[in-house]
Amino acid sequence: MSTPMILRESRTSTTYSDQLLENAKSVGCSPPSTAPGDTDPGTWDKIKNHPCFSEEAHHYFARMHVAVAPACNIQCNYCNRKYDCANESRPGVASEKLTPDQATRKVIAVANEVPQLSVLGIAGPGDACYDWKKTRATIERVAREIPDIRLCISTNGLALPDHVDELAEMNVDHVTITINMVDPSVGAKIYPWIYYGHRRHTGLDAARILHERQMLGLEMLAERGILTKVNSVMIPGVNDEHLIEVNRAVKGRGAFLHNVMPLISNRIHGTYYGLTGQRGPKAFELRALQDRLEGTKMMRHCRQCRADAIGLLGDDRGQEFTLAEIPHEITYDASKRRAYSQLVARERADQLAAKNEAIRTVMSVEYGGSVLIAVATKGGGRINEHFGHAKEFQVYAVSQSGIKLTGHRRVEQYCLGGWGEDATLDHIVNALEGIDILLCVKIGDRPRKLLIQAGVRATDAYAHEYIETALGALYTAECGIEPLAATATA
Repeated sequence: MSTPMILRESRTSTTYSDQLLENAKSVGCSPPSTAPGDTDPGTWDKIKNHPCFSEEAHHYFARMHVAVAPACNIQCNYCNRKYDCANESRPGVASEKLTPDQATRKVIAVANEVPQLSVLGIAGPGDACYDWKKTRATIERVAREIPDIRLCISTNGLALPDHVDELAEMNVDHVTITINMVDPSVGAKIYPWIYYGHRRHTGLDAARILHERQMLGLEMLAERGILTKVNSVMIPGVNDEHLIEVNRAVKGRGAFLHNVMPLISNRIHGTYYGLTGQRGPKAFELRALQDRLEGTKMMRHCRQCRADAIGLLGDDRGQEFTLAEIPHEITYDASKRRAYSQLVARERADQLAAKNEAIRTVMSVEYGGSVLIAVATKGGGRINEHFGHAKEFQVYAVSQSGIKLTGHRRVEQYCLGGWGEDATLDHIVNALEGIDILLCVKIGDRPRKLLIQAGVRATDAYAHEYIETALGALYTAECGIEPLAATATA
């Protein structure tokens, strides 16, 4: 049943970059923001515009994956690269497999239209290092056309040691390795086979070879100063407890960032785990494991992107840039990206100052528990999305220890053409289980009431504020230091 929205939310043609331009017009531009206190300037220069390696950067900058590497040298029980759905977001999925020349055309087209673009990644849909000739050719072509774009690859690590020197020569300064085990007996439950040394290996032998190659590749990258992010898929009952050992091992070998992701397991995907009923972790289980690994840098803003993802994390625009719509002859125009980067410099410096002030405010509270707050945002570190337009909510834990992004809750868009679908609203309410407060620009009366019944308060009182500023004010109000801002009404 469809219900007319009490508060009709129409999408305007204003883009985030347009909004940022309006914010910055009166203040001009300033030098780039300084590195956060826990990051040295050299490392900050590498990650400040990379949305996957920096939680702060993901508010402002976009990545693009090109599906040029379909061949793979291992089989994972959670992967089936044959499945494709335009609305499905998971690694290994791609709508179009590209040649290096096609990929270069597509990158230029996106760079001309998406000023937030800062990173080109090759994440399959197979393995970037195994399908190396296509990966290398793509990187070389794109680097010639857009020399200031960051370059990165994602790999399972089996063929990685063979190409580390070439990666360094091509100025690929970010690499992601998926490492799910450091014990072959665990690995044998995840990987049915690998292809190495011109033959197929299975069981413990396969897992042992994969483990040794992954550790070698990670060490080689660290020696050459290439920043490495380790992705680990959390598989309940298989490697969930073991990931503590994985974390210790990769940290000791120089990994910059560890990203523990939930297993995506659904029968319709046709994966071994999906067909055998292996469940993925619940949100609280994932967060509990991530909290146990806090001794290292943890990534909590991952969206488990498709192999052809385009845009800001959480706002995939890949379907807007199909090959059929891209001219055969296209020239790169750097003006939009340059202008956008200049505008971001001032905005993010202001946000960093606001964030630090909010954290100081929260940590000054003498008595207070923890509050879990969901935020509707479309970028810029601000509360700037309507409830009905949100495709995800970013989740923050606020307590006396500070403000921490803990993850996100993906949902279907509720408001389409001024109407809301009841079944979709029910799913959104269920997805927000455990959330105390929701912040957004606007919310209709019906969703607000249903959220209240589920124990979630929704407010638009902090619309367009920086996220951390709103969270700090809200937390102190919750602790009785200030009156709580008015809850939104229809």
